[in-house]
Amino acid sequence: MSKLYRFPQKGYFGGVCHGVGKHTNLDPILWRVLTIFAGLVFIYIVLWIFVPKAPEENY
Repeated sequence: MSKLYRFPQKGYFGGVCHGVGKHTNLDPILWRVLTIFAGLVFIYIVLWIFVPKAPEENY
């Protein structure tokens, strides 16, 4: 299983949804919609703080 990273250059705000999408093999747009409409903004902020940036070779 792949490790969870965030991709700041590929995402809109912090790259969290792109990283979660890549980790789960789902489209990041689905995660963005869920974050906004399901009220997961607090979880997004926590992940933004604690999930490390992806190493340069993963870009």
